[in-house]
Amino acid sequence: MILGVEFCECVAFFAIAANLVTYLTTVLHESKVAAAQNVSAWVGACFLTPLIGAFLADTYLGRYWTMVASLPVSTIGILVLTLSASVPTSYYRAGVHRAVVYLALYLAALGSGGIKPCTSAFGADQFDSGDPVELQKKGSFFNWYYFLISLGSLLSGTVLVWLQNNVGWVVSFAIPTVLMILGLAVLVGGSRVYRFRKLGASPFKSICQVVVAAVRKWHMQFPDDKSLLYELTNSSSPAESSQKIHHTNQFRFLDKAAIVLPPLDKTCKMLPMCSWSLCTVTHVEELKTLLRMFPVWASFMIFYAVGGQTTSTFIEQGMVMDNRIGPFAIPPASLSTVSVISALIWVYIYETVLVPLARRYTGKEKGFSQTQRLGIGFALSMLTMVYSAILEMKRLAIAQASGMSGWNVPVPMSILWQAPSYILTGAGGVFARIGMMDFFYDQAPYTMKSLCAAFAQLAVASGSYFNTIIFGVVAAATTRGGHLGGSRTT
Repeated sequence: MILGVEFCECVAFFAIAANLVTYLTTVLHESKVAAAQNVSAWVGACFLTPLIGAFLADTYLGRYWTMVASLPVSTIGILVLTLSASVPTSYYRAGVHRAVVYLALYLAALGSGGIKPCTSAFGADQFDSGDPVELQKKGSFFNWYYFLISLGSLLSGTVLVWLQNNVGWVVSFAIPTVLMILGLAVLVGGSRVYRFRKLGASPFKSICQVVVAAVRKWHMQFPDDKSLLYELTNSSSPAESSQKIHHTNQFRFLDKAAIVLPPLDKTCKMLPMCSWSLCTVTHVEELKTLLRMFPVWASFMIFYAVGGQTTSTFIEQGMVMDNRIGPFAIPPASLSTVSVISALIWVYIYETVLVPLARRYTGKEKGFSQTQRLGIGFALSMLTMVYSAILEMKRLAIAQASGMSGWNVPVPMSILWQAPSYILTGAGGVFARIGMMDFFYDQAPYTMKSLCAAFAQLAVASGSYFNTIIFGVVAAATTRGGHLGGSRTT
């Protein structure tokens, strides 16, 4: 049931994202640069709002009720988008159509913020990690989770994009609307069989408490004996004891949050677990862990900036290339399915060929270390942009040689030349994106697994907003006489 909700949400998201740049340029008549910027901004919002969803889920509503509240919001957004596409633009006043479309888009983005960070975590909650049988089923759940995300992307990039280009936008938007309504019904229908976890302390509040407590005691000296820093001496269960984190020497300023002020006794059981003036060593170390993860997170901002261009500049580049393959015409947005198929193939190659081969040389159970896997993904991402830039230079040269320079028409160059870009994107995703999920889950403190999952989504948002900056800078730098020199943002 939970997997069905994720599948419906993925189809709805990719149905909009896969071809949104075409909708903005052909229906709203936006310029290519403006459309690319707005697509990146919207995708960024979709992956920024999960921070809000994670906060509500971990602090107030729980994962189930956060999804129940978010699904109608996202559904209303897609429904408004469907209705706006069904009404002729002549019925709108100037600017009203554009306002309605963006209202619908950002309603859908707001709703997705409560779905994306909760489906995988709530699904994992249904399995008892202490039961070996259920633990194995939990691994299968994540495999199916990734499979359905890829399947949703594949269907949206083929069937729905074809409908958008050959039947109409109304039908292609109505289908995900129906799926979202069905997903809500399925989620609520299974409420009697779900397992619900009790809400714990808010990780956002814990982070703020550590910072405030450290600042309030900025003038205090560190004790010579680190064991004098405050930590709970007794735990109510063995599980809580196992969640304690030992003190480290990095970011020592934060350790001041755990300094016990006299005349309080360090072993006093009446001390709060974490307050605005005194925090445990474990809470301090949780924040330190997040800070150590920041450089990796920042590197993913660049990686996802590259991935974000597959839904903007890659499509715009394909729109000015020959998309005819014999009697067929390939919609530029449909080429994104090459990336999905490439990812599925590379997952198989990675598990069956690369990991066993690497294990022989490294001696590591996973074959590659987390940093090695991420590094390979980043290298493939770099090659993607190098190839795309060379391809755009070649396209511009053909346009100039054919006397079509500056014309917004396809040049005599096959769109299949874009396929290597998408193949490299899919391969890079297998190494970097799945590696990122592994890294953030393994490195995250026990009480911040959901929060770190939301931070991973935030990397996607940051990459999208970074794209908008790139588009603006490149557009300003390449403008000559009020006209852009092709899709040079590639």
